[in-house]
Amino acid sequence: MPSPGSITEIASSKQLSTLLSSHTTTILDFHAPWCGPCHTIAPLFSSLATQHATPQRLAFAKVDVDAQPDIARQYGVSAMPTFLVVGRSGGVKDTIRGANPGALKAAVEKAAREAKSGAPGGGAGGAAFQSKGRTLGSATASSRQVGGGGGLESWMRGFRTGMGSGSGTVGRGGFVETIVRFLGLYFTTLLSLDAGAAAEASPFSVKNKGR
Repeated sequence: MPSPGSITEIASSKQLSTLLSSHTTTILDFHAPWCGPCHTIAPLFSSLATQHATPQRLAFAKVDVDAQPDIARQYGVSAMPTFLVVGRSGGVKDTIRGANPGALKAAVEKAAREAKSGAPGGGAGGAAFQSKGRTLGSATASSRQVGGGGGLESWMRGFRTGMGSGSGTVGRGGFVETIVRFLGLYFTTLLSLDAGAAAEASPFSVKNKGR
């Protein structure tokens, strides 16, 4: 485990896994010896590590992509420098591509605040992507059931009742009643294997008027 303010040089995937699992958040610097921008921003990374590294909470590490190509491929790193803010479980929470001092500083300070407050690490995309969301059909599933006194007949009865209880411009036994019965019989027979029997038994049949 690195001491406060130090930067760990990653020499193997196992070492990286151990470092990640022992800290809430780890900030990785993917670099290469031949990369000029990597050398330019290295002093800032070192300074940020000195300011913010905290045992068991926030760690800083460097990964030489030439020496550890498998790790670079694992995280999809194709340009240097690339900085990743990684949670305990290995999920990437933030990415900074290129030698961007302002973006790197902002990402480190954000990670430091979260680590200090005890915000949990891990999970691809971090907390910004955690939400309950909507389950398609969950709010309307029951209203889509058809058959045997189910959703269609209930809907048609409700429509007929609502239209008949209006301002009086349309009577219960008038045009709207006819349309409602027609539509009710149409959909009832359409969805039945025995159209004749379904029509006769339907509450929309003229024989069953008044039920």
